[in-house]
Amino acid sequence: MPISDKLVLQRQRHLKWRAFDRLELGLMILCGVLCFGFSMSVTADIVTRTIGRPWLWLQEVTSVLFIYAIFIGAATATRRNDHLYLTAISESMHGTPRVIVELVTRLVVLAVSFCLIWYGYLNYVRGFGSFRLPSGQPIAYLYVIIPLSGALIALFTIEQIANGLVKGFDHPEPPAPEDDRGIPPINTIVGPGAHI
Repeated sequence: MPISDKLVLQRQRHLKWRAFDRLELGLMILCGVLCFGFSMSVTADIVTRTIGRPWLWLQEVTSVLFIYAIFIGAATATRRNDHLYLTAISESMHGTPRVIVELVTRLVVLAVSFCLIWYGYLNYVRGFGSFRLPSGQPIAYLYVIIPLSGALIALFTIEQIANGLVKGFDHPEPPAPEDDRGIPPINTIVGPGAHI
């Protein structure tokens, strides 16, 4: 691969703002911890119910972990272009049509994020009038993640729009390693013609 192509690929990899890289990593770790906690709380709920001594508060913990993991995962996936994004259509295009499709797609995602912020905030405020059982905590703590997720999705979408307008939306696939040598096939013939 020529040096100029390597430099272009290196620049393409650094399109994202570095401060958001750390935020993305933290969100991915948090999402993994939440998913693990969700799995463990479901397992503990099943075990405690099976032995006849259910922990009722586990259902509340499970729902909180599940909802937080969904919304944090949606924000993280938006940064990685893995969610809320139609790649099949835009990747088949080049030039002006691709820019238009990419912008329209991201503007739709941005509109959805503003809905998450606004209506999530309204649910959060109304959540102080309802309480979860058995803890008796206001349900608002369950809804607080919705506007936060919307804000992160908006932030990451604005980053993508800015990068796309400055650097372009075409992102070439990373090249295959040059020193990748195929593994020779294994001789599986058994019998008189087999060579060992």
